[in-house]
Formats: sequence, C-alpha cells, structure tokens
Amino acid sequence: MIVKVFVVFALLLALCVPVSVTLGITSLLPKLLNPSFPANAQFLVRQIVGGVDSTPILALPLFVLSGIIMARGEISAKLFNMFAFLIGRRKGALPCVVVLTCLFYGAISGSAPATTAAVGAMTIPLLIELGYDKVFVTSLVAVSGGLGVIIPPSIPFILYGLAASESVGKLFIAGVIPGALIGACLMIYAWRHCKVHGEDEEKLDAYLAKLRSKGFFGLLRESLGALMTPIIILGGIYGGVVTPTEAACVSVFYALAICCFLDRTLSFRDVVGIFREAVNTYGPILFILGTATACGRVLAMLQAPQTVAAGIMSVVSGKIAVLLVVNGFLLIVGMLMDTGPAILILTPILLPLMKSVGVNPVHFGVIMVVNLAIGFVTPPVGINLYVASSMTKIPVLTIARGALPFIAAFFAALMLITFIPAMSLLLQ
Repeated sequence: MIVKVFVVFALLLALCVPVSVTLGITSLLPKLLNPSFPANAQFLVRQIVGGVDSTPILALPLFVLSGIIMARGEISAKLFNMFAFLIGRRKGALPCVVVLTCLFYGAISGSAPATTAAVGAMTIPLLIELGYDKVFVTSLVAVSGGLGVIIPPSIPFILYGLAASESVGKLFIAGVIPGALIGACLMIYAWRHCKVHGEDEEKLDAYLAKLRSKGFFGLLRESLGALMTPIIILGGIYGGVVTPTEAACVSVFYALAICCFLDRTLSFRDVVGIFREAVNTYGPILFILGTATACGRVLAMLQAPQTVAAGIMSVVSGKIAVLLVVNGFLLIVGMLMDTGPAILILTPILLPLMKSVGVNPVHFGVIMVVNLAIGFVTPPVGINLYVASSMTKIPVLTIARGALPFIAAFFAALMLITFIPAMSLLLQ
C-alpha cells in the first residue's frame, strides 16, 4: 500500500495538482484501498484542524508580515549603502555587499523570494549601471537570496521545528554559522569573478564618493533602524526574553514603527495593502500545513518512515553513505517541490533514519534547509530564478547557467555543514 500511496502522490504532483489537494487525496487513499484502515475523513479533518491549532505556528504569518513591511519600507537600500560605505573601494566590494545585504535582510524577512525581490530591486539596476555584467549580477542576487531561509529568523526552520517537534530557537541558533559560511563562499567567488573580469573603477569611485558625501553618521542614521532589527529579534530569542512567536509579534510592531514613524517610507494607507498581501501569502501556507500534518500522521500509521529507512539501509550502510544519499535526494526534491511542503512531508519520513545513524535532529534540520535552499535557484521550480527574471527580463535558463559557479560554492558549503556537525551545533 505504501508504494501505491507514493506513486499516486508523485503522479498528482506531476499533473500540477495543488500541493494541498494532493496531500488531502494522498491521506484519504489508504482508506479507499483498505476500508478497515482507521484514517477516515473525520480523522483527517481533526488532524488538519489540530495541525494548525498551535501557538508556534503564529510566528509564520507574523514574520511574513514583518518581512513585507520591511520590503515596502525600502530597508534593503539603506543596508546596502551602509555596507558599501564600510567596505569601501576594494576588489569585488559591491558584489560582496550584495551578499552581505542578503544575509542581513534574511534576518528580517525569513524568506528567500522576499530577500531576492527586496535586495534585487535596488542592487541589480545599480550594479548594472556601475558596469557589472547583467547576467552575473542577476545570478548573484538570485543565489544570495537563498540565504534568506538559512539566516534566522527562517520560515523553513519554523516549519521543520513543527514537523520534527524541535525547538525553533535552537534551529535559529544553528543557522547562524552555516549562513555565514555560505555567504563567505559566495563572496569568495564574487571576488574572484571581479578579479578575472575587472571592474569599471571610474564609475565605482564616483558612486563611493557620493556615499562618502553623506558621511558615516548620516548613513548610520538612515540605516540604524534596519541594523537594529536582527539584534532586537534574535537577541530577544537567544537571551530568553521572548519566544520565537513573541519575537515575531515584536518584529511586526518594530517594522511598523521604523517604516511609518522613524523613516516615514510608509503611510497608514500603505499598511492596509500590506496586511492584505500578507493574508494572501500566508493563506495557502496554512492550508498546506494542515493537510501536511494529516498526511504525515497517515504515513506514520502506514509505517512509511520505517519502510523508507529499511530501503535506504539495504542499499547503503554507514553514516557517511546515508548522508550522501539523503543529500542527493533532497537536492532533487528541491528542484521539483517548494520548500515548505517538502519539509512538512519529508521530515517525518527521513528524521527517524537520520536519528538511527546518529545525526542530531537540529543538525539534520540545517542540512535539509540548506539542500532545499539550493532548490530556489535550480529549474524547474527555482522560485528565485523567476523572481530575478521578472526584474531583468533575462530568460530563466540563462540566469540558471550564470548561477552555476555560485551554486557550486553553495554546494561546497553544504558538504562542510553536513560532515562537520559543530558548524550547526557549536552555538547550542
């Protein structure tokens, strides 16, 4: 029966049936195949309702809302200008500043597409005007946007914490060093590219002179509110002052205060539209979350995790081999499925296997999210590619080819994260 369930699930996805509907049909299938199976329609409705009736889930819409507020408040431009001023005139400085801005903005939005859109809208036209290759810049932003789901607060980490019954705070802490490592790898390649292909020094000097005319304190005054956001949110969580859900609530009020009162980049009329956008963004996620919870419970009743684990262990043996197989599988899944549903569906299946070979659940959460983050820039799903393409009109496949060196740097960091658990667990 398990094989039939997985086959139907794959066929429905291949036919482009909505993920939430696919999960619902898959959850009902065992009862249709075997009338004695206990998971009837009433059971599934209870599981769907119970799956979304959770305080930690409130962090999801609140972080989505605060990220949209910050994006509309032009926070990314202020961060970019400040980092560009601090780094100054060095080889590959501005491409590296793009990565730094994505790292910092990821600590505000928690979303890869949101990071790509917010940072790319300002940096892509600027860097092209300063003489950088259009495909290089677009690919850089698309890949760097993936840092938005690794640097805390991260929406995928919240979903993994719910699916694995792990502390969201611990997962947030675990993402700090891996996110910084991936950012460093991307900056190394960006620096090398600029060293090989050169830069328009005259245009760069003119741009930096304009920044210097504002002075350090002028730029600091413009960006202080944005710079304090991760400190307030993450400091509150790590200091034990607030829970992740409470921190998400704080982030919304702080974002409104910064954008509506301090910087005055938003009016109250804009806020109404932002709330509407947040509801439209989070509504489908909520439905997927409920149906994924029900589907996970049905798979557990079918003993799918034990079956998958036995199948993998029959082919490979040893912790290293299992990690390589699971990494390869997650990379493929990331190419075909959105991050949220993938985490909710696969965590209950793969986590028991990871525990059986001695992988810490928090460490595995980082491995899973980093793998799926690569999926943001790999066709056919590759959401970041489509976001970047919509801003530059460059074909998606052209951006994907330009992103290959950055993806290689991302993958190198993934291997280090996979086989050096301390990178995820050192700050625990």
